[in-house]
Amino acid sequence: MIYLDAAATTFQKPRAVADAAAGAFYRLSSPGRGSYRAAELAAETAFRCRSEAAQLFHVPSEEQVVFTFNATHGLNIAIKSLVSPGDTVVISGYEHNAVVRPLHAIEGVTVKIARGALFDSAAVLREFEARLTPEVSAAVCTHVSNVFGFVLPIGEIAALCRRRGIPLIVDASQSAGILPVDFQEWGAAFVAMPGHKGLYGPQGTGLLLCDHDAVPLMEGGTGSQSRPVEMPDYLPDRLEAGTHNMPGIAGLLEGIRFVRRTGPEAIACHERELIRLAAAGLRDEPWLEVFNGTASGAQSGVLALNVRGEDCEETAAWLARQDIAVRAGLHCAPLAHETAGTVERGAVRVSVSVFNTEREIQYFLKKIRELLENRQKGRPKTV
Repeated sequence: MIYLDAAATTFQKPRAVADAAAGAFYRLSSPGRGSYRAAELAAETAFRCRSEAAQLFHVPSEEQVVFTFNATHGLNIAIKSLVSPGDTVVISGYEHNAVVRPLHAIEGVTVKIARGALFDSAAVLREFEARLTPEVSAAVCTHVSNVFGFVLPIGEIAALCRRRGIPLIVDASQSAGILPVDFQEWGAAFVAMPGHKGLYGPQGTGLLLCDHDAVPLMEGGTGSQSRPVEMPDYLPDRLEAGTHNMPGIAGLLEGIRFVRRTGPEAIACHERELIRLAAAGLRDEPWLEVFNGTASGAQSGVLALNVRGEDCEETAAWLARQDIAVRAGLHCAPLAHETAGTVERGAVRVSVSVFNTEREIQYFLKKIRELLENRQKGRPKTV
């Protein structure tokens, strides 16, 4: 199988990730729950994972790195910590449902959308400038659109929020481990990310970088301060009720180490070159609509496309029969499709990781051309 769905989850992982996750079942118990060796090893593993993440993302202290189940979990904590009923919030026009739905669930919240044309960073920044008015309580912005790979100008947006005294939540789901994520420089209140995408960790893992008072989504045991009925008032314990996912954390630690050894810059360069190759190969196909921002420099390792006149799900299903894995539809981000004008038809998304090759992209291009030839000739698309 040629796997081109890394924006959903990186399917190919470093061997060390699987080995560490499997080994955790035999070596690690729960951190903070005992002084015996298995508990101490678990505590050491959790600390090392926080430490590696803090170094990668320029977080001042390990305690500000909180383990979550995924980016959605982290975004819910962040949003419900900053946003109260009746507040006004500014979001980009490319947000995932992990942002839109928690905001919708808070009674009376006014959401102002900073829309900007696809791959037009200056337009997005102007939209934020116009909407970050004094009544705004918080801003939420994705670093990279999960649908189109549009890299939003997060550094400039973060600077604007700092100047206006508005706390910012960053969704780094599609950028962590690939593009520079500088928590200290951004001055964001929270940055949420999954462990299973660009950090090459297992599913069911995530990180929330915190620089603001946070409200727990759930209360319970932390292995510390057991007597009070309230949750501890310090991080990370305040947000980590219950038993940790130690196999996941052990695997995530190895994923972060892999990213640091390889270098996010090298990973980003490799992914962008593959997408540039794919976009160039599709450029002159009249039957295709390709959402290509490579010329602007505002595109990551994601490319969206549609075969004109064909349902995107049909295209993806045909590619699946050729052993090519892509994703089609609205990608849990109808707002992004509304902004780009594709909400009625969705899109086929091609997304790569460090493990993909030029040969795989060439095979994908070959099969797309075969699909188009079949369509033009009116023949049924058979395997």
